[in-house]
Amino acid sequence: MGGTPDVFSLPYAPMFLLPELTPDQINAIIPFVFVGFVAQLVDGALGMAFGVITNTLLVSVLGIAPARASASVHLVETFTTAASGLSHILHCNVDWKLFRRLTIPGVIGGIVGAFLLSSIDGALARPWVMGYLILIGFYLFWRALQMRRQLHHCDPRLVAPLGLVGGFLDAAGGGGWGSVVTTNLLAQGTEPRRTIGTVNAAEFFVTLTVSISFMATIGLSAFTIATIGLIAGGVVAAPFGAMLTKRVAARQLLLIVSVTLIATSSYGLFRVLTG
Repeated sequence: MGGTPDVFSLPYAPMFLLPELTPDQINAIIPFVFVGFVAQLVDGALGMAFGVITNTLLVSVLGIAPARASASVHLVETFTTAASGLSHILHCNVDWKLFRRLTIPGVIGGIVGAFLLSSIDGALARPWVMGYLILIGFYLFWRALQMRRQLHHCDPRLVAPLGLVGGFLDAAGGGGWGSVVTTNLLAQGTEPRRTIGTVNAAEFFVTLTVSISFMATIGLSAFTIATIGLIAGGVVAAPFGAMLTKRVAARQLLLIVSVTLIATSSYGLFRVLTG
């Protein structure tokens, strides 16, 4: 590719010991800083899309194998979700009761998804999931329009199964925790700001568990130095995403979430059907 180094072919460096990078390698990583920043800004503010954006880049643009790409994304998200979750906690965006109900099922689903990804084709269910999320997006859009009538927010009834499915799809599909969990909680009538903050905070434990599971199944070789750029950009963006969630009105948040979900899911469905 015109002399540009393939950052994904570099050997994995032991933890806390990074290899020396040449100027060309540094230049190759810089775009990932930008991608990580933008993806985490969207994810931190809306509670979804980091995994979708970065996994699409790794698999569709760079041709990385799905299991390897998912492992890399979850390594990055271990850092970005820690920063994002802490930021949402500091901005009082977390509902701790909902957090407890989500986290354990999400962790269990993530473990199952990570172990199955190496033996089954996770893409088989992807068209159906994308179609379902598009419908949810249109429902959320309609609900946002109705919020002029001051709709009453309520506690969600379906939480544990949602966390289980969200964790599984997140690991098996290389992203999807926020798209599945945040949007389905909002569809049940939860308050957008605290829902987004809670899902972001719970995601740290899901991604940490999934990363450890990938280490056990496909080893450390999946984690390459290209993730440095995604981590750097994502960690820098995390506080800004939490700040936006706190300051943007609930109706505007729901509108932005619905449009983002429709756009990303439609693109994902298009890729699957035409790929």
